Amino acid sequence: MNTKIAKAPSASNKSKVIKKTSISSDARPGWRAASVAAILGGLLAGCSTTPQPQPLPEAKPTETRHDEAPRQRAVLLRERARWVEADWSELPGWGADRASELWPALLRGCARPAEAWAEVCAQAKAGAAPADDAQTSLWLMQHLRPYRVETHQGEAQGLITGYFEPMLDATRRPQANFQVPVHAAPADLMQRRPYFTRQQIESDVALRARLKAHELAFLEDPLDLLVLQIQGSGRLRVSDASGRTQWVRMAFAGHNDHPYQSIGKALIERGELRPGEASWPGIRDWLRRNPALAKELLWSNPRYVFFREEPLPDPAIGPRGAQGVALTPGRSIAVDRASIPYGTPVWLDATEPLSNQPLRKLAMAQDTGSAIVGAVRADYFWGWGGEAEAQAGRMKQPLRLWALWPVGAM
Repeated sequence: MNTKIAKAPSASNKSKVIKKTSISSDARPGWRAASVAAILGGLLAGCSTTPQPQPLPEAKPTETRHDEAPRQRAVLLRERARWVEADWSELPGWGADRASELWPALLRGCARPAEAWAEVCAQAKAGAAPADDAQTSLWLMQHLRPYRVETHQGEAQGLITGYFEPMLDATRRPQANFQVPVHAAPADLMQRRPYFTRQQIESDVALRARLKAHELAFLEDPLDLLVLQIQGSGRLRVSDASGRTQWVRMAFAGHNDHPYQSIGKALIERGELRPGEASWPGIRDWLRRNPALAKELLWSNPRYVFFREEPLPDPAIGPRGAQGVALTPGRSIAVDRASIPYGTPVWLDATEPLSNQPLRKLAMAQDTGSAIVGAVRADYFWGWGGEAEAQAGRMKQPLRLWALWPVGAM
């Protein structure tokens, strides 16, 4: 995931509101207020009876009587999406999530809130954290309103993928098998747009000499560099000449402004791999079997990402996303910021990777990426380590999502 620190755009510049629309609800007038009251009551009751709120039944549409006018739903329009006002009972599985796990991610997002979030964030930071999952859900319901996110054409189903923070061995200077440089951003990166391609950076002798002063560390495998660049950040265990090691973070510092091209897709189009085989293990295996074609394949992706080195004092803290705050494993997602502003909580309705097991939970929109484009599109941050890498590589499921937005905000 290509990430960079960016100030969240003002929500007022990205949306307008139609308070009364022709979009009708299947529910009777007043049903929304009654359903919310029932949910609030259930959550409050759950605080005293069980440690975890129970899943709510799926909302079933009710027929509108012929003598009743359908309720008008508010619609918020954004550059690449429209948000349709919803009832809490329409969120599949609402009330069954470990909602309190969202709270730290929400507070991190409130460190750089969008304009519409100033009041809600002030209240979140001023008070004590909710005591449990039920109280967290109740707080959200009292301060926010759900909106179903869909395309301008009304399509509410999209795609969710996954990403992670790689953990790699590296050396401070080139030695033995560690010959693949990780580069800091060159001084002329912003003056020359687009910058040189991946092939030029890795093969032009004069350019390589110019970039030598920008070498931060050296990896063993060119594919590891590509993975690091695609994910946008990573943790390196760097060894120096004396053999001492330290963990550092490589954070996104810019790219060469060339389009990203998937090497997995390239192998599928060439007939080298079937769609189900184009995972990172499958690509690594193909490269081992075809070493003479490795450079050609890697160079088919002209995008090249540059990094800056950061200390890693707390290994429990994730990398910074595009909102400029640390990402939380399982609670942060990357989105198209023309569809969902940074700092927005969302309700995800998807499935676990390679499974029919529901993945229904709260997450914070705190990152973006060049491949994350569209109204109903998300990239789920799994964290770091082997399990995170495996889950991220397998994740490609249908998605529905709801944005939770401050009551009364546009």
